Amino acid sequence: MDAEIIAVGSELLTPHRHDTNSLYLTGKLNSLGIEVRLKTVVGDDAGRLGSVFRAALDRSKLIIVMGGLGPTEDDINRQVIADVLGRALHEVPEVIERIAARYARTGRKMPANNARQALVPEGADWLPNKKGTAPGIWIEHDGKMIVMLPGPPRELEAMFDEQCMPRLRNRVSGNQIRTRVIKVAGLPESEVDERIAPIYKPYSNPSTTILSTGGAIEVHLSAHAPTQEEADALLDELTDKIEPALGDHIFSTSGETLEEVVGMYLVMRQKTLATAESCTGGLLGERITRVPGSSEYYLGGAVCYSNELKTRLAGVSPKLLETYGAVSKPVAQALAEGIRRKTNASIGIGITGIAGPGGGTEDKPTGMVFISVADERGTEVREFRFPGDRERVRLLSSQFALEMLRRRVRN
Repeated sequence: MDAEIIAVGSELLTPHRHDTNSLYLTGKLNSLGIEVRLKTVVGDDAGRLGSVFRAALDRSKLIIVMGGLGPTEDDINRQVIADVLGRALHEVPEVIERIAARYARTGRKMPANNARQALVPEGADWLPNKKGTAPGIWIEHDGKMIVMLPGPPRELEAMFDEQCMPRLRNRVSGNQIRTRVIKVAGLPESEVDERIAPIYKPYSNPSTTILSTGGAIEVHLSAHAPTQEEADALLDELTDKIEPALGDHIFSTSGETLEEVVGMYLVMRQKTLATAESCTGGLLGERITRVPGSSEYYLGGAVCYSNELKTRLAGVSPKLLETYGAVSKPVAQALAEGIRRKTNASIGIGITGIAGPGGGTEDKPTGMVFISVADERGTEVREFRFPGDRERVRLLSSQFALEMLRRRVRN
């Protein structure tokens, strides 16, 4: 069964409000083997909503319409959906009683405009709303299912779990959707695709999507089969072919973040870590400490923004800073070695660079970053030229520092 979601609300077309409901619904539908094929966001405009809904009726078995069930004039969904389906709206006394009782429990009288929330298309079922006043609506029409849900996430989630999931579970059988995410570091999106496109293109099941997210590349695989075991077998088959093509650039196939993987290696190797950061301003330390239990291996870090603190906190020689400048390979090396020595950590990391937007020169442009990892075997220093704005340069710096650390501690 294919589904599509229509999110209604002019506020969703502004930069001030995000549609998180569709992410929740997609996860729930996928757990039933139902794939969401299309999502549309439409403002509070009767003509446009009617056009979007008519198109949805032509192509999808299950249509979920979110929002637009409130008591105000811009809550148009009931009327528009009823008009497109050719069904009259009728008032449900029990709904009015429930809304009035909800207001009475707080010592207030129900406003007259709340009565519009009791209007339901002829032949439809209304769905109780335990978290708010607007009931949902379930309509069967020409072999299609139309579900109308309130917009507030708290109301939508409770209603969908309690009222819709059991109905849908009884309608679907013989199809399971299983997904897997292969996470890759150290390669650009284009190279990942170049390496694996000849492998995944012959497959329509599983399907493959490549995404760039948070400084990493993710290969998303989605398989359909009558049982979870058969779907997992399809995923295993394609994963086994993709892994050799990406090699040691893969850091996770089970959902872990790069900082979680690094933490697991540090625990396994019984190593400790300290960091000295300049241009990242503590972002690397913040990412490391996102992981529960990181105190077992992370001793701490110093944010050495000024040259004075590079010397005081990480022991960088003033002469070194004067000779090479703060953004240089020797200073990155001194930061890693110095913070390791001062904290008595097994491993030290040093980062120095120019995050921008200003501060760059012809010799040292914006985006130039030096990252160093030091341990008992020696010190590695790498130079990077990261593209993008200040935040992206900082994010990529922390990402590649973690990737250098992962490669260092896995062996």
